[in-house]
Amino acid sequence: MNVIPAGAEVTYTVTFLEMSAPPRDRAPALPEDVRLESCVKPPVWFFLSLYNAVGWMYEWVDKLAEDRETLRSFVQHPDVTLCVAFRDGWPAGFFQLDWRVAGICDLAYFGLVPEAVGGGLGGPLLRHAIAQGWSRAGVGKMTVNTCTLDHPRALDLYRQAGFRPVRTEDHSRILARDRDPSLFPA
Repeated sequence: MNVIPAGAEVTYTVTFLEMSAPPRDRAPALPEDVRLESCVKPPVWFFLSLYNAVGWMYEWVDKLAEDRETLRSFVQHPDVTLCVAFRDGWPAGFFQLDWRVAGICDLAYFGLVPEAVGGGLGGPLLRHAIAQGWSRAGVGKMTVNTCTLDHPRALDLYRQAGFRPVRTEDHSRILARDRDPSLFPA
């Protein structure tokens, strides 16, 4: 594929997905060499390092543009949880759950660093995020969104986990970085 240079305008589609009931089966065990840690009042720099490590090739740039105080109030909000999957001592992926809207848990962020993609972690980690999302009393729905700028298998992974698309929106943006889909991990 061809590299799309930074500064080019691209169109993309956002798909919004929902889950109206928790899965009936339990989340599968994480791989033996993975430890899941829940972060307590994570510093903004830590969140941004995960956000950038996972999303740099998928045009995750929105949070990089937010002012630190706005970002800190989101990342450290008592109804927002950041969980990191460590494999062999380094962060292999993360998820962030947002319960700030009554009755809804939004899977605000989910992803793996490129070196962890294809290593058997994505599906089990997503299922742990879903189980944790439904674990709070009063949750009647889980939501997540993805877009065509994300990894090409992201939408299928969410659907396989039980999320159902409810709507799409078309957008465009100016790329902040060169985009080379040939670098996307398999």
